[in-house]
Amino acid sequence: MNYRRLEIFLEFLIFGIMMGVAEDAIAVTIITGQPITLKSIFVITLVAIPFAAFGELIVDRIEFGKKQNLSKSKN
Repeated sequence: MNYRRLEIFLEFLIFGIMMGVAEDAIAVTIITGQPITLKSIFVITLVAIPFAAFGELIVDRIEFGKKQNLSKSKN
């Protein structure tokens, strides 16, 4: 993995974690009606990290700049 690709991976990973924490915090607040505390942010972050990493690894495999040949046959 070259430096540019690692930089993009980390950029999207951090953004994914922030978005995951934000949406999970909103969901917890709406569902439970309880205020968000540092402890709940910590737990939400621990839950968001693996999902953000997994999602980024899946997205990282797709090369958006290249045309994909989706047909299985060579004809």
